[in-house]
Amino acid sequence: MLDPSSSEEESDGPVEEERRDVLRVAGGDSHRSLPPPGRECREQAGRPASPSPSAGGGSSDGREEQERLEREERERRVRLQLYVFVMRCIAHPFNAKQPTDMARRQHKLNKQQLQTIKERFQAFLNGETQIVADEAFCNAVRSYYQIFLKSDRVARMVHSGGCSANDFRDVFKKNIEKRVRSLPEIDGLSKETVLSSWIAKYDAIYRGEEDLRKQTNRMALSAVSELILSKDQLYEMFQLILGIKKFEHQLLYNACQLDNADEQAAQIRRELDGRLQLAEQMTKERKFLKFVVKEMESMYIEELRSSVNLLMANLESLPVSRGGPEFKLQKLKRTQNSAFLDIGDENEIQLSKSDVVLSFTLEIVIMEVQGLKSVAPNRVVYCTMEVEGGEKLQTDQAEASRPQWGTQGDFTTTHPRPIVKVKLFTESTGVLALEDKELGRVVLTPTSNSSKSPELHKMVVPKNSQDSDLKIRLAVRMDKPPHMKHSGYLYAVGQKVWKRWKKRYFVLVQVSQYTFAMCSYREKKSEPQELMQLEGYTVDYTDPQPGFQGGRMFFNAVKEGDTVIFASDDEQDRILWVQAMYRATGQSYKPIPSNKAQKLNPKGAHTHMDVSQLYADRAQKHGMDEFISANPCRFDHASLFKVLQRHTLDHRLNGSYSCLGWFSPGQVFVLDEYCARYGVRGCHRHLSYLTELIEHAESGSVIDPTLLHYSFAFCASHVHGNRPDGIGTLTVDEKQRFEDIKERLSTLLENQISHFRYCFPFGRPEGALKATLSLLERVLMKDIATPIPAEEVKKVVRKCLEKAALINYTRLTEYAKIEETLSQATPAKKLEDILHLAELCIEVLQQNEEHHSEAFSWWPDLMAEHAEIFWSLFSVDMDAALEAQSQDSWDSFPLFQLLNNFLRNDPLLCNGKFHKHLQDAFVPLVIRYIDLMESSIAQSIHRGLEQETWQPVNNGSSTSEDLFWKLDALQMFVFDLHWPEAEFAHHLEQRLKLMASDMIEACVKRTRIAFELKLQKMSKSTDLRIPASVCTMLNVLVDAKKQSAKLCILDGGLEFARQWQHYHSKIDDLIEETVKDAITLLVAKLVSVLEGILSKLSRYDEGTFFSSILSFTVKAAAKYVDVPKPGMDLADTYIMFVRQNQDILREKVNEEMYIEKLFDQWYSSSMKVICVWLADRLDLQLHVYQLKTLIKIVKKSYRDFRLQGVLEGTLNNKNYETVHSRLTVEEATVSVSDGGGLQGISLRDSDEEEG
Repeated sequence: MLDPSSSEEESDGPVEEERRDVLRVAGGDSHRSLPPPGRECREQAGRPASPSPSAGGGSSDGREEQERLEREERERRVRLQLYVFVMRCIAHPFNAKQPTDMARRQHKLNKQQLQTIKERFQAFLNGETQIVADEAFCNAVRSYYQIFLKSDRVARMVHSGGCSANDFRDVFKKNIEKRVRSLPEIDGLSKETVLSSWIAKYDAIYRGEEDLRKQTNRMALSAVSELILSKDQLYEMFQLILGIKKFEHQLLYNACQLDNADEQAAQIRRELDGRLQLAEQMTKERKFLKFVVKEMESMYIEELRSSVNLLMANLESLPVSRGGPEFKLQKLKRTQNSAFLDIGDENEIQLSKSDVVLSFTLEIVIMEVQGLKSVAPNRVVYCTMEVEGGEKLQTDQAEASRPQWGTQGDFTTTHPRPIVKVKLFTESTGVLALEDKELGRVVLTPTSNSSKSPELHKMVVPKNSQDSDLKIRLAVRMDKPPHMKHSGYLYAVGQKVWKRWKKRYFVLVQVSQYTFAMCSYREKKSEPQELMQLEGYTVDYTDPQPGFQGGRMFFNAVKEGDTVIFASDDEQDRILWVQAMYRATGQSYKPIPSNKAQKLNPKGAHTHMDVSQLYADRAQKHGMDEFISANPCRFDHASLFKVLQRHTLDHRLNGSYSCLGWFSPGQVFVLDEYCARYGVRGCHRHLSYLTELIEHAESGSVIDPTLLHYSFAFCASHVHGNRPDGIGTLTVDEKQRFEDIKERLSTLLENQISHFRYCFPFGRPEGALKATLSLLERVLMKDIATPIPAEEVKKVVRKCLEKAALINYTRLTEYAKIEETLSQATPAKKLEDILHLAELCIEVLQQNEEHHSEAFSWWPDLMAEHAEIFWSLFSVDMDAALEAQSQDSWDSFPLFQLLNNFLRNDPLLCNGKFHKHLQDAFVPLVIRYIDLMESSIAQSIHRGLEQETWQPVNNGSSTSEDLFWKLDALQMFVFDLHWPEAEFAHHLEQRLKLMASDMIEACVKRTRIAFELKLQKMSKSTDLRIPASVCTMLNVLVDAKKQSAKLCILDGGLEFARQWQHYHSKIDDLIEETVKDAITLLVAKLVSVLEGILSKLSRYDEGTFFSSILSFTVKAAAKYVDVPKPGMDLADTYIMFVRQNQDILREKVNEEMYIEKLFDQWYSSSMKVICVWLADRLDLQLHVYQLKTLIKIVKKSYRDFRLQGVLEGTLNNKNYETVHSRLTVEEATVSVSDGGGLQGISLRDSDEEEG
C-alpha cells in the first residue's frame, strides 16, 4: 500500500495500481463493504487483504488487527474518492435540480418521546392538568391511551423509526370520529365543532408544557432544510454521510477549485471527452459487459454516445456565467468539424467577429494634481476625462492652491484596449478668450489586468510651461466581463493566424460552454483583428524556441495540421495562460510546468504564486492529490454509486425524519446528478436501492411499499424491454440480480402480509398495507404486460392470512399468558382466563376490521377464512377450559354470550365453522339448564303456595313474584343468548312459553282454591272486613293475566300462531274465568251481610207478635229516656261496612277494571236482594223502622257506589227503580197515617244527610 503522501511525480504505475485496489473494494462481492460513519465496521465478505510481511510470524490477533486496519484504510480512500466526485456534482450541477414536489416528511418519535407522551396522557386522565373536558372526551382519551399508547406494537413501530406525531394524531382522530358520529345530535352544536374541539384538546395534552413559539420556529427551520439545501448544506450532509473530516473537505474543496465555475465546466468537458474515448476504446478492443443478447453490444456503444451527447447538450444549455444580466451568449451549433475557426478559412464554420464582441465598464477617479505652479493660487482649475470615442466628463472646480477632487466618472466601451485621456484646465480671464487654457494632459491605455489603485501619472504640459513636474493622481478600474476568461500581452506565431512573430494583446473569450476563441486586439478596436477557436487544440508548456526575438517563457497550442507558439515575459503569466487555455480546450492531458522553467524565474514564481497551485501543493502534502487528479473515466462508478447510495440511505434512516426509505430532496438531487454525470445505469441504481431497502425492511425498519413498488416497476420495465429511461440494453448481471430481488421481495412481502398486524400496526403507515398487496400483485406478474390471474394472487394472500392467524393467536396467548394457566389453574381461573382471551380475540378482529379491512377489501372471503382459522385455534383452548368445568356450573354462559354477540353481527362469520362449533358446545348446556330451571320453578311453586301467607309483595304474593321473576329471567336469559340457529332458537322459545303457561296455570288454580277457603272462613256480619290476603289473591290473579301476555305469547309464523293461539286462549280463559268466579264469590259474601241486615228487619213485619212488643216497648221507654231511633244502628253499621270494604278494595286491589266490575256486581246484587225482600212484602205495609233503615241504606249505597265510579246505567237499574218507587210510596203512607212521620228521614232528603 502506498504512503498517503505519495504523489504522481514519483510514479504513475503505483497510483493506477492503488486505484484499481480502490475499485475492487468498491465493486467487490461484499455487499456491505463499507460501514456508515460512526458505526462499527461490518464483517467483510470480500477477499481480505494480504497480510504484511512483518506480521507473518505474529499471532492471529495481530494479523486480524492488521487486516482490519488495512480494510479501514481502503474504505477511507474509497470514501474520499467518492466525496471528490460528489463535491463536483454539487459544485457545478448541469443535469438535475432539487425536487420541490416531494411529500413532506415528519419528525420521527423516539422511545423517550413516547414515554413522555404516555406520561402526559396519564396525567390528564389523573386530573393533574388544567385542561377542561367532558366525560365523553375523557373516555375517548382513556380508550386511546389503553389500546394505542400502551400497545407493544406502537412501541415497536417507534423503535423502527417509522412513526411520527402525525401518525399518533391521525389514529386519535379516526377513533373520535367514530365516537362522535355515534353520539346523538345536540341542538346548536354540530359534530364538526365537537371534533375540532376534541382535536384541539388532544394537541394541548400532546404538547404538554412546551414553549409553542420555540416549537414553531424549530419546525419551520426543519421544514426548510428538508425541502431545499444550499451547496454548503449539501457539502456538510455528505461529509456526515461519507465520514469526511472538515479539514479534508477544505483541502479537497480548495484543490478542486470548486468555487471556480470555469474550472468545473472544463472538468466536465474533460470527463465527457474521456467517456467518448472510452466508448471508442471499448469498441476497438471488443471489451463489453456481458449482455443477454449479443446484438446489444453495438446498441450499448450507441447508448453511451447518446448519453454523452445529451450531457453535452445540457452543459451547452447552461449560461456561461451567472455574472451580469446584460450578457447573453449566442449559442453555436456544434459539429464534429467545428474544432478550428479563423477569419481566413472559408471551408469551416466561422465565428464572426460580432460573436466575440466584449463590453467593459471603466471607472476613472481623479484624486488630485501636484506641482501646479503656473497659475495663481486663487484661480479656478478643473479636469476633464474621456474614453476615446465616447463622451467627455468634467470634475468640479477647485482653487489652484488646492487642486483636489475625488470625482468618479463611469464609462462603457467595447474596446479591450481603450484610450483614456485626462486633461487639466484653468478658466481663461481674457475678454476675447473662447476656450479655457489647457495646463496639461495624460493619455492612458488601461486593460482589465491593470492596477486598480490610485497612482501618480506625469502630465504632458504645453511648451514653455512652468509646470515641468506636473503630476496627477488618479485610478482607472476596468472590469473584466464574465465571458472574458483571460487577457494580456503575448508573442505569437501560427500557420493559419498570427503568421508573424509579434507581441499582441490577446483575450480568451468564451462564446458558449463548448466554444472558446483566442482573439488579438488592437488599440481602439472593438472587434478582434484575428481569432482562433480552441476546440481540438492541446495546450502545453514548451522549452524556449530558438530564432524568436521577444518572450522568455514559451507554450504552444497544437492541433493536427496546425501549431501556434506563444511566449510571455514571465513564468507566472505563462502558467495563468496555460491554465485558462487548458480549461477551454477540454483536453484530458493536464500540462505541468517543468522545474527548470520555475528555476529560471524564481522571483516571479514566488511573488505571483498561483493560489490554485498553492492549494494543490497543500493537498498533495496531505495525500489528497491522487483523489483530486484521478481520472473519473477509469473508475467503476456503478460500484462507487452503490456505496454512496448505501451510506446515504443509512444516514437518512438514522436521521430525525420518519422517511420510510425516501431520500430527502437534496439527496435525490446529488444522486441524480451523480448518475447522469458519471453514467450510472438506471436499472443498476434501482436494483441497488431495492437491495438496500429490502435489507433494512428485513432488519425491522419501516420502508414505504410505494417506494419499493416504484423502484421494482422501473427495474421490471427495464428487464422486460420497455426502456423506462431510454436504455434498451440489459446485462446478464442485471437480469440475474432482478430475479434474485424479485424472489427476495416476494418473500419479504409475504412475510409482511403474514405479520400485517405487527408490520402495519393500527393501519400505520397510512395506506402501506394496501400498497404492499398491490406490490405483491406486481411482483407475481411474469412480465409487465400480462396481468397475473386473480386466483393466483388470492392463493398467495390466502396462504399469508393462514399464517397470520397462527401468528396473531400465538402472540395473543403469549401476551395473555394462557398456556401456563390452562395447564395448572383451577376450573374457575381457567374460565376467567378464557373469557379474557375471548375479549382479546374479539378486540384483535375488531382492530383488523377497523384498520386493515380496507386493504383486504378485494378478498373479504379471505379475511373471513383468516378469522375462522383464528377462532379454530381459540376453540382448542376454549374446549379445554369448558371440559374442566363441573357439570352443574353455569358460569360459562357469559363466554357464549360474548362470542355469539360478536359472531352473529358479522355477516361473514355468522353460522360459520366456529360459530356452529360454539353452538354445538353449548346446546347440551342450555337444554340441561332449562330442564333444571323448569324443575326448580315447579318445586318452588308447590312449596311456596303450601307455605304462602298471602302477604302483599309488589304486584302479588311472594310466591307469585318469585314465579314470574324466574320465568321472566329464564326467558330473558335465553333471549340474551341470541341463539343464531333459527330452528333451535324457536324451539327454546316455544318450550319456555309452554313452561310459563303451565306454571301460571298451576299458580292460578292453587290461588283459587286458597281464595275459596279463605272466603268460607270469613264472617257474615257487618264486622266483616275483607282481609289483605284476599286482595293479594285477587292481585295474583290479575298479575297472572298480565304476565301471561308477556310470558306466554310466542312470535312465529302465521300457521304456528294459529295453533299457539288456541293453546294460549285456554290460559287466558282460565285466568279470566277464575277472576270472574273470585269476584262472584266475594260479592256473594258481601251481599250475605246485607241479607243478614234484612233478616233482622223482618222482625218488624206487620202482624207479627214480635213487632207489637217492640213497638210498645219503645213507646213506653220514650216517655222517660231518650231512646235511639230503631233501625239506625243497623243502617249505620251496614253503611260503615260498605264504605270500609270499598276503601280496602280500592287501596289493595291493583287492577281498576276488576274493582269497577266488583263494585258494579256488588251494587247490582245488593239492589236485587233489597228488591226481592220488598217484593216478598208487597201486601204488607212496612214498619216505620224498616222504612227508615232501608231508605238510609238505599240512598247511602247509591251515593257511595256512585262516588266509586259505578255508572249511572248500573246505578239506576230496574231493581233500584222498583225499590225507589216502593220506598217512596211507603214514605208517603207513613207521613199521612202517622203524625210523627219518619222523624226527618226521607227518601227525598237523604242525599243531604250527614254520615
